[in-house]
Amino acid sequence: MVQTYQSPLRVYKHPFELVMLAYERRFPTTPLIPLLVGCEVLSDAYSEDSAERITERRFKLIVEAPYLIKKIISTDFVYFLQRNELDARARTLEIESKNETFSNRVIVLEKCRYFVHPENSDWTCFEQNAELDVRSFFGFESTIEKLAMKQYITNISKGKEILEHYIEVLREEGITYIPPWKPPETKNEVCDELSKLDLKSDGTVEEHSLDKLRRQGSMSPSGTKRHELEFQLEDDYIRRCLGELDPMQESKLIQFKKQIWFLQKGKLPTDSTLLRFLKSKDYNIEKARESLSQSLTWRKCHNVDQILQQYEAPPVVRAYFTGAWHHCDKEMRPLYLFKLGNMDVKGFLKTIGEDGLLKLAMRVCEEGLSLTEEYTRKHDRPITTWSLLIDLEGLNMRHLWRPGVKALLRIIEIVETNYPETLGRVLIIRAPRMFPILWTLVSTFIDETTRSKFLVYAGNDYQSAGGLIDYIEQDYIPDFLGGPCETKLPEGGLIPKSLYMSDADWEAGKHAMVEDTVYHSVSISRNHPVHEVILNIDAPGAVITWDFDVMKQDVVFNVLSIHKTVESIAPVSGLSLIDKAWTEGVDYECVETPILCHDGESIQGSHVTSRDGIYILQWKFCSDSVSTGMDTSSLIGGVAKAQVMYYYEILPSQHYRGSMSSLQSAHSGFSALSMKGGASR
Repeated sequence: MVQTYQSPLRVYKHPFELVMLAYERRFPTTPLIPLLVGCEVLSDAYSEDSAERITERRFKLIVEAPYLIKKIISTDFVYFLQRNELDARARTLEIESKNETFSNRVIVLEKCRYFVHPENSDWTCFEQNAELDVRSFFGFESTIEKLAMKQYITNISKGKEILEHYIEVLREEGITYIPPWKPPETKNEVCDELSKLDLKSDGTVEEHSLDKLRRQGSMSPSGTKRHELEFQLEDDYIRRCLGELDPMQESKLIQFKKQIWFLQKGKLPTDSTLLRFLKSKDYNIEKARESLSQSLTWRKCHNVDQILQQYEAPPVVRAYFTGAWHHCDKEMRPLYLFKLGNMDVKGFLKTIGEDGLLKLAMRVCEEGLSLTEEYTRKHDRPITTWSLLIDLEGLNMRHLWRPGVKALLRIIEIVETNYPETLGRVLIIRAPRMFPILWTLVSTFIDETTRSKFLVYAGNDYQSAGGLIDYIEQDYIPDFLGGPCETKLPEGGLIPKSLYMSDADWEAGKHAMVEDTVYHSVSISRNHPVHEVILNIDAPGAVITWDFDVMKQDVVFNVLSIHKTVESIAPVSGLSLIDKAWTEGVDYECVETPILCHDGESIQGSHVTSRDGIYILQWKFCSDSVSTGMDTSSLIGGVAKAQVMYYYEILPSQHYRGSMSSLQSAHSGFSALSMKGGASR
């Protein structure tokens, strides 16, 4: 299996030319890289104007491997070839390195690039990526793969330190500025420029005039195209806003972001959202992508993005719900207090229903995400999770009411799926003897990683050493737990039956967030390769709109107009209404350009009809990816069935009063969870 690495964007707050001089100081060898014991320059060539330089080197490195491996390969050294292409005009350095030793068994390819920061011409950026493919190695392929990646990751973190070291050496030598490359000038041109300079009485040039010449010789920032940086992340930004990640975790995050960026055509969830889903799947990119895609579709179906703006707590919630936000814990995570023991679970189910409880839980989760972002900015440190304190004082058998437990389990399952890695710690206090029964019921629905964050205190144990004081500042311990901090939680208690819904209303409201949706879900496979929605348009000018998400595999989307009279327009599962004998342009026509939609994409569009009659929205199974400028093989993973969740609507021309320019087909974004990838930097 090919192993890949993608670095975050490193930023050196020094000009490109100074960084290049520091880079050259590393050669031929340096004590900072003890494994490098030899360097031979194979070729070194300049362009006629000296703007471009191509250097090829051969490196000799010590093999750092277990004795048995070194015995098998019968060598203490390996050789690598490196090609450097410096473009002083564009201010870029391209580096490509590959192994010479065992090149018929192992392929190592590393590409690095230095370039001017696109937003500050006095800063220099660095990025690198690498691939390792162990094809055959005496039966030790897996061992060599793990050993090589471990060694590579270990050495990565040293790269920036080495360059910063030599920049400091240059500073100690008095070298803090290297003028950018300038094109050769003729004698007359030089004289013309010198005549414009401001000279002092001693014949020296005024500093501002020299700066003018230097600026004229400086090239505008180039190299990486801006769209290529949309999915990149700066290493300092990761540490400051997302937390400490090891090099491989950073690489996985960037690869994941790149994959989602391509699928969504530049629209991205926040970086913290990407990292949460990636962490929840142990940095497995494919599993994280599938989980994120399903969650975003769920959010769209149930309008979760608008819940903070649109949700208004019913009076019964304001009067009886025993939960609220309360300052933060010792790690500056937002803290939520929940007095479950005082909550009338049956009363809430009978008044606001399971759907109402779920919306309330989602509201809390959305508030938690918003607060973590606010606290990250406020405290200038990464805060990506929030803490939950659950007080079980008063918990009894009525809390084990079967419909209530079922509702709780369903809420836990939905929250676990759509809000992974949001809980930093869960403190359960004053747990009664019956708590193990409840825990046995709910723990199987909680992810193992999340379960490890639970701390349970029976009776008054929370007041002892290792209790709340270890996790919450003394000044923030709630008053109902003996602390000095006042809380404004409702007392809870039994909800009057006069507020209950009727049994018919309660039954009708169950599982509304699952069943009450305008979206349709369909599977398309090789055996059933087509799904069609037949639309009957009564008059020209009607507007057909669509919104769909591709959950698995690739599909091709078409909008067709039927010219031929058909006897029956009832769709047949897996078959097209279009007869193979029909001729395009005569019997039917494509009224929109067919779109190849990749796994994970979200598509919106519309079409203004030019005639009445039958129109078809068609999704076709696509077994082979079509080249779109990116490698989609890793995105598909051999899935043999496509899944599409779609919504459509017909707007009669007489009812439509919107701007026609808004009806053009376009890819949709992620709304509240979305932001441009570049904004993260």
